[in-house]
Amino acid sequence: LRYQRRVRAFSSFVDMVRGPRKHLKRLNAPRHWMLDKLAGKWAPRPSPGPHKLRESLPLVVLLRNRLKYALTRREVISIVAQKLIKVDAKVRTDPNYPAGIMDVVSVPKTNENFRLIYDVKGRFNVHRITPEEAKFKLLKVRKVFTSPKGVPVAVTHDGRTIRYPDPLISANDTLKFDLSEKKVTDYVKFDTGNLVLVTGGHNIGRVGVVEKKEKHPGSFDIIHVKDSAGHSFATRVSNVFVIGKGTKSLVTLPKRKGVRSSALEDRNRRLGAVTATEAK
Repeated sequence: LRYQRRVRAFSSFVDMVRGPRKHLKRLNAPRHWMLDKLAGKWAPRPSPGPHKLRESLPLVVLLRNRLKYALTRREVISIVAQKLIKVDAKVRTDPNYPAGIMDVVSVPKTNENFRLIYDVKGRFNVHRITPEEAKFKLLKVRKVFTSPKGVPVAVTHDGRTIRYPDPLISANDTLKFDLSEKKVTDYVKFDTGNLVLVTGGHNIGRVGVVEKKEKHPGSFDIIHVKDSAGHSFATRVSNVFVIGKGTKSLVTLPKRKGVRSSALEDRNRRLGAVTATEAK
């Protein structure tokens, strides 16, 4: 019996993975990347970075599958190697660099700027923005604490640590961050009446105004949100990102402005578009 235990322990030790995993199979890739499953066995695994693997979009997928700047991965490698792609006003040469929510992707050679933001189906929308809007991004405050040397620090959703933030800033607030000067220019409190974007859960991608907040000690705090179409829904506090004061958004939103339609409304919209095309 003792010998069997030793053999079992040794076999489990041999099967353990050594070091970080470097591969990702296409069937295990996040669905919102929208990779066709018959185009190969493997998917690009995002490098360690400011966003989680399942909450990010690697540059190779962004440039090849979404923006169509390249046909193959090798072409993407040559594009980023020439330092033609900037993320948050910083050149990125890693084809697997993980871009995430609110990141600004710039292509100076074509004077194009894009912001990554969720659509109402939970997929990353590569939203085209103006050069003026590309100068800043929004940061969600994850936590505020005092460092061991007595310096107040705010940690944001993309891994930034901002020293000496405004004393009124607390967790779940949103900061307006200037990308060229690398400093906070404004902030929005997480209060009722402000506009929020849902970044997780069943209602991901929806936009609405906070109606009320509920505290549940020992469980998840809940907020109730109402969108511009009058539909109300509830989600966890950790799933929302404040994007505006009142009903005015600080960033431009994709086509449907974060309003989710029912399956019947989607069908009628498609039929109307087909009818209009046939009439022409």
